[in-house]
Amino acid sequence: MALYESEHTKFMREWMANHPQEKKEQQAGRALWWDKPQDTDARARNSEASVPSKPYYYQTD
Repeated sequence: MALYESEHTKFMREWMANHPQEKKEQQAGRALWWDKPQDTDARARNSEASVPSKPYYYQTD
């Protein structure tokens, strides 16, 4: 297996090593957009309420 590391990855590793405060900002951004509590009941209701689409969308039968 080759041990290739892209220029971007090298840059990001160096940047994070030189700017340790960015880790907290990165975690805050992730929590803002991605890390949300999941409501399993609402997800189940939404999946049960979905109507399957027709194979041909414009068919009027």
